[in-house]
Amino acid sequence: MKLNQHEREAAAILIGMALREDVGPGDITTGNLIPSGIRKKADMRAKADGVVAGLEVAEMVFHRLGGDLKWMPVLKDGDPVKKGDVIVTFEADYRVLLTGERTALNFMQRMSGVATASAAYQKIVEETTTKILDTRKTLPGFRLLDKYAVRAGGASNHRMGLFDMVMIKDNHIAVAGGITPAVKTIREKVGKGILIEVETCNLTEVAEALEVAADIIMLDNMDNNTMGQAVQLINGRAKTEASGNMSPERLAAVAATGVDFISVGALTHSVKALDISMTIYPDDPVDIL
Repeated sequence: MKLNQHEREAAAILIGMALREDVGPGDITTGNLIPSGIRKKADMRAKADGVVAGLEVAEMVFHRLGGDLKWMPVLKDGDPVKKGDVIVTFEADYRVLLTGERTALNFMQRMSGVATASAAYQKIVEETTTKILDTRKTLPGFRLLDKYAVRAGGASNHRMGLFDMVMIKDNHIAVAGGITPAVKTIREKVGKGILIEVETCNLTEVAEALEVAADIIMLDNMDNNTMGQAVQLINGRAKTEASGNMSPERLAAVAATGVDFISVGALTHSVKALDISMTIYPDDPVDIL
């Protein structure tokens, strides 16, 4: 799995920001202790089981710092990894390795954490037709990379932002005077290719959203029984998305109601980074005198 052009552009911007805040005008420890022109080999290893994501971003970090980087991945984004497994081996200028280590690991650990969580959630519903979706609850600025990592883990992306899909929520409905006027107004103003999703919290609202031909009906914070009734009422005439308090313990029962999607904000808003270490092979000591 590889970054697309937009994701690479976003990664380049984020890497620049990350290096500015970490390296600033220069790595005063490495720059004053390690002679230039010395090459070393290194590797990254998993310190816990999970799913890999962010290899390409880590490679970009070391490239940004200069030097002739030799990058030899053992795994690729989306691959499962066991504790102790080597993820990638590489070789570069010793200064580049030392200066870029923390920034590269920060990207890899977060992205692999998102991918690991996404894989765990999707596995729970793998015997059903339900797909796990992410949300807009991403780290500001990291949305493209967060959502890439979700896909690396086998889950799916919801809308990218406020611009690519209509989501009519309770506050929109209140201002518009109801679901029907809200949907009708939106349909007159957006292109035909734009999907319209409507948030509902009871069967009456579901029936209204169905009557006005919403493309996707969100079943928000409903209990499982009500959700099942809503799916039966909709009967395939719109896609269904379950949302709200979707813990791993609840996923199987929610998927059993027949919903098309379950959106899980925890994939990106409560990330537990995958523990990854970087080791520089010692070889011979460096003469610093």
